[in-house]
Amino acid sequence: MDDRDAFAAMIYVLRTGIQWNALPRQMGASSTVHDRYQEWERAGFFEQLWRVGLAEYEELEGIEWEWQALDGVMSKAPLGRDATGKNPTDRAKMGTKRSMLTDGAGIPLAVAVEGANRHDSKLLVAPLDGLVVARPAPGEQQDAHYYCSSEQHLCLDAAYDSDEVRQELEARSYEPHISPAENNKRGERKEASQHLGGRARRWVVERTHSWLNRSRRLLVRWEKKTENYLGFIHLACAQLIFSKILVSG
Repeated sequence: MDDRDAFAAMIYVLRTGIQWNALPRQMGASSTVHDRYQEWERAGFFEQLWRVGLAEYEELEGIEWEWQALDGVMSKAPLGRDATGKNPTDRAKMGTKRSMLTDGAGIPLAVAVEGANRHDSKLLVAPLDGLVVARPAPGEQQDAHYYCSSEQHLCLDAAYDSDEVRQELEARSYEPHISPAENNKRGERKEASQHLGGRARRWVVERTHSWLNRSRRLLVRWEKKTENYLGFIHLACAQLIFSKILVSG
């Protein structure tokens, strides 16, 4: 099967959320496309596609390292094996959690997957260690004309409100902005992730999760293997970035 045709079929599965065996026959044999998908996933193709997209986006638009955001979202995982757990918000049904780091514009930079019962604060290190592109040090010269900001801020919600999280972020040269856990009552909640102009910054990662969920294959994890599920996430991230490049171009 031609690689281009196989790739188009994979995108169709990602966007529509259909099962492999429901793939329209005119798009190719489902078993052939699925085998090719697993072959490419093992070769790291989807993550590399994401990385290439980020490099192109960096050249055209520039990654906004100054204000980053991190948050997780949960999905059902009725067939999942590894990286699943009882979802505390869905009657203890099996689920998975996708934790993502984005730049200030919501461009995905890293992702990690764990069980739905895994607390957000325990999923802090994995995405920070799993950046698809190298993070510049604060104040580092990127090229002949551009310096990275002297400060890098990371915005998180109240689930990350702990001394351990703050110590970890400070060790990584981040300025943490965390919504205090005690200020969650209506009328009292204080948005800690604000920039000097008063603009909240944490919402960008929530919007990115929403963007990715337009790829319906991510709404419910049907993949038994975590690596196959991650392959679809990487492909969705790559598609999101190349769509931004097309718009900016």
